[in-house]
Amino acid sequence: MSQQPEKFYITTPIYYVNARPHIGHTYTTVVCDAIARRHRMLGHDTLFLTGTDEHGQKIERSAAALGKTPQQLTDEVSGEFRALWDRMGITYDQFIRTTSPEHKRGVQAMFTLLQERGYIYKGSYTGQYCVSDELYADDNTPGTPCPVCGRITETVQEENYFFKLSAMAEPLLKLYEENPGLIYPETRRNEVISFVKGGLKDLSISRTTFSWGIPVPGDPAHVIYVWLDALCNYATAVGFGSPDSADQKRYQHYWPADVHMIGKEIVRFHCVYWPAFLLAAGLPLPKQIVAHGWLLFEESKMSKSRGNIVRSETILEVLGADALRYFLFREIVFGQDGSFSFDALVQRFNSDLANGLGNLASRTLSMIQRYFDGEVPYPSATISYTPAEAAISRHAEETIAEFNRLFDAFQFSRALEAVWSLLAAVDKYIVENQPWAVAEKEDHDSRSRLATILYTSAEALRIITVLAHPIIPDSTAKIFTQLGLTDISKTDLNDLRWGQLNVGTRLARIEPVFPRADKSAIERMQQMEEERKSLAPAAGSEASPHAATAVAEVAAPAAAAPQLPQSADVGAVSAPDPDAPAPLAEQITIDDFVKIDLRVGTVLTAEKVEKADKLLRLTVDIGLEVRQIVAGIAKAYDPATLVGRKVVIVANLAPRKLRGIESQGMIVAASLGDHGTPALAAFLESVPNGARLK
Repeated sequence: MSQQPEKFYITTPIYYVNARPHIGHTYTTVVCDAIARRHRMLGHDTLFLTGTDEHGQKIERSAAALGKTPQQLTDEVSGEFRALWDRMGITYDQFIRTTSPEHKRGVQAMFTLLQERGYIYKGSYTGQYCVSDELYADDNTPGTPCPVCGRITETVQEENYFFKLSAMAEPLLKLYEENPGLIYPETRRNEVISFVKGGLKDLSISRTTFSWGIPVPGDPAHVIYVWLDALCNYATAVGFGSPDSADQKRYQHYWPADVHMIGKEIVRFHCVYWPAFLLAAGLPLPKQIVAHGWLLFEESKMSKSRGNIVRSETILEVLGADALRYFLFREIVFGQDGSFSFDALVQRFNSDLANGLGNLASRTLSMIQRYFDGEVPYPSATISYTPAEAAISRHAEETIAEFNRLFDAFQFSRALEAVWSLLAAVDKYIVENQPWAVAEKEDHDSRSRLATILYTSAEALRIITVLAHPIIPDSTAKIFTQLGLTDISKTDLNDLRWGQLNVGTRLARIEPVFPRADKSAIERMQQMEEERKSLAPAAGSEASPHAATAVAEVAAPAAAAPQLPQSADVGAVSAPDPDAPAPLAEQITIDDFVKIDLRVGTVLTAEKVEKADKLLRLTVDIGLEVRQIVAGIAKAYDPATLVGRKVVIVANLAPRKLRGIESQGMIVAASLGDHGTPALAAFLESVPNGARLK
């Protein structure tokens, strides 16, 4: 009998629908998505749950302010969350809504169970209540601010059902002591222990002053407190409270959750109230509750009042989902507050993705395409194998182990740092071993040496790509496909090791994965956010206590990308009459000239651009990296004759798109005759790639 795979159940908080989704919600969700993706690659029976929290007084008031019913508002906003996660390729297995009949049935079952076990009684409450946080502020006096969000609390007096939270202090402290890993990070655990040691009062768990909620069983004048309602979703989603035998079996299989992922502002609800409910009900507790920090925008917590909300769609439209995902994992030390800015996002994108992973993939695969007809070459184990290859393979094996250790400890930034350390080592290896120079020699030993260098580079690229896949899934899947390999998500991480890239694997079509972003990308994102702010009214009250950060505004149409000129990307000296040189341009100073970075490069690939008679798409190795350049030379040069040719490019020209393809520089050429036929600049001497013209 085959062994059943290990189960793994992870949850996001369910997001409160008084607010449209924004980058704070995205942070929590992509972290869970990456963890879930990795567990699937480990062969685990993985369940990834997300969803929306849709009851409470705040929703009722927000809907009334917008002239809608609560159900209309929740349908709209819940739909926006789901649409965004689908657009981003979030691999959730289940999306729960607290307005569903199945959830309602489970919450009422939980209430009844707690009541039967003697933990619920009926009484009355007089005191302060924060509508924004759906929080009873027992220690507050009228007119004082909420201890969580700082807003003024309201005085409420009503008949309630109460949960005997005061009786749970000792069981909770014992739980924390016996399970030190239950709450992560340690700072949150210490805060929770301190809070519980300060004394717990019984908790009101019903309301009678509004109706948008789940009725108390047998007493429909009361609706169940929104936090008891919301927290139960983790259990009701897998079948708790269902009379159906299949649901009961599913609950027994998946419960308890392995990881609840939350923002630090909802620690009290998840680390005090939720364990207390479960202990009182006699139910298993989640294995770990993990709290991340806030996402700050230029050092300030995002909030509508500050006008600094950032919506994920803005970044998706300009740089794509992987750019945002990589930034959130690499730039932010998990568990701590992290700072976001468009400038930092673009800088990290260019340095680590475009110039890093993208460049390594482009130069490695392009050289295999050029020198070995697109097939992974055989690495010699004798004459061409050197300590340099041994160092790379050893570094790769160490990186696999280090990445796994750090990722499992939620140290995502350091895990990526380890992978990019391997990437830097491979880049250095390529530069030091100069495969382009080895390729110029035609003897057998040189050919064997070239094969070893490129196999080593390609195998390291494969391992880097597999490790990074849960974090940047779209781009790594593309690189994996270009390597000639199949579905990267099916890679068995338990068996990942050096030397698994099969010799003779035929590469697929090679295309740039991370086109470089320039300053205009920052300006476009800033403009989109400004336009959204000017067009969008608030969806409801500002705070979003059940989510990871503060509220975002109503969605607005995306700003259209500016249209770029569709001219050929070739630098030319205008000379309409071959016998009459063009007049000299205006004089410039030496300071003007040194701003132009002219570099020597070798054309690795060349092909015609579809539906463009004059354009060729080239990949050019300029020593430091491989660039994609679109050049208007198709009528003068056959693409096959350009491969291996030395050219000069303007390397510091801002990228622009031509026929939808980004050109990362400009080829230097003279323009001859009446028709301006291009003639590429060339050299008589042997000039290395990357040499600068001065």
